[in-house]
Amino acid sequence: MKLDTKAMRYLAPEDWRVLTAVEMGSKNHELVPTPLISQLSGLRGGSGVHKSISSLAKVGLIAKVKNAKYDGYRLTYGGLDYLALNTYRKRNSIYSVGNQIGVGKESDIFVVASETGLQRVLKLHRLGRISFRTVKANRDYLRNRSSGSWMFMSRLAAIKEFAFMKILHENGFPVPEPIAQSRHTLVMELIDAFPLRQITDVPDPAELYSELISLIIRLAQRGLIHGDFNEFNILIKETAEPSASSTTTSEAASSDTTSPAPPTPTKLTPILIDFPQMLSVDHANATMYFDRDVQCIKRFFARRFHFTSDEPGPFLADARRQLGRDPDQPRLDVAVEASGFSRKMARDLERYMEAVGVDGDREGTAAAAAAGSDEGGGDVDEDEDEGEDENLDENEEEQVEPDKDGEQNHPDEPGQDVGLDLLKDVASQKTSRTDPSPSAAEPDGGGLATLKLQ
Repeated sequence: MKLDTKAMRYLAPEDWRVLTAVEMGSKNHELVPTPLISQLSGLRGGSGVHKSISSLAKVGLIAKVKNAKYDGYRLTYGGLDYLALNTYRKRNSIYSVGNQIGVGKESDIFVVASETGLQRVLKLHRLGRISFRTVKANRDYLRNRSSGSWMFMSRLAAIKEFAFMKILHENGFPVPEPIAQSRHTLVMELIDAFPLRQITDVPDPAELYSELISLIIRLAQRGLIHGDFNEFNILIKETAEPSASSTTTSEAASSDTTSPAPPTPTKLTPILIDFPQMLSVDHANATMYFDRDVQCIKRFFARRFHFTSDEPGPFLADARRQLGRDPDQPRLDVAVEASGFSRKMARDLERYMEAVGVDGDREGTAAAAAAGSDEGGGDVDEDEDEGEDENLDENEEEQVEPDKDGEQNHPDEPGQDVGLDLLKDVASQKTSRTDPSPSAAEPDGGGLATLKLQ
């Protein structure tokens, strides 16, 4: 789904109030009645409300449903995106939005920047997009349940991912630094790394395999299982690793100007991403998920690097023996629950994902962003709104034509900047952290010194 922020600078304060009113009404209404929108927005006079509704419908932030029983509007994913971006703008978390750099089954990834120009990653959860047809087949679960809406579940997925990422980062695990979270989105650190699935050769497959297996065990010893530990959700970061021998060699080489400088030793560090499927070791199917994570890594290394470990396991039972023994290393699953993401929220999200067939993101595809391109070379399915509301039955949706008195006259020049500036060249960055199945954009000018990329 394309994220076009150009209309943000033209939205008036009244438009934001009406858009927020539609969001508030969506908590109890699939289609928010127009009188309720007017009441929740707090605007005086019906003409101002109708003008804002026409302006919002014109740019696709709200929409009508054809053949509805009453006059009302629903919030689209574009409208929810704008509300989240406006929150980040007020917090000074995001100043500009660049191109799309990654696509997952249930999320979109964009490069953004702060007011100081620091590049970050914006992840937008879009539960119910790819899985909409499965949602229709599971109506018995979703009917009459407020937790069945795409908006609520996407928000839960973002809250869960931010909570787990924050706890893991604070406890020294190799994950991106979480920065902010709002509604169905989160902002995180941009890491200069490549997805493991793009790498075809590494200097020492056994060492990298050992690090990844150790990371699975380390998570289990702290009470967590990733649940989708595969090549799509692992980034490989290359860092220089100076040693005493290399320092001596470089000093000798500097004295001899005729000899070329020896290559600098590098270290490959795995970075873990995508946490909506993460669960506790106390989960009923914990052993199955743990074994699946291990087998995913074993199969990938055997297929890609032709490396097979002679050691059996590891097994969850062995990791559980170390659980809670060290008082300096408390259980992280308990810490996440204490942070506000309750067990009920986890159960609702898990049941929804099971109902709609969301099981990891290993089929996600990369979207390499073309710098300065507004056509969205990596965008998928710009018209994804058909999956935004599971309980709309077969009613056909249509965009509302704005009233004549609701036509929005855009100034020739933006004037005041009430939204986000479009940063066209920000996505030429050679890396990305992405979403459930995040994928980094390929760098300009080739790969890294010790990595061969597809």
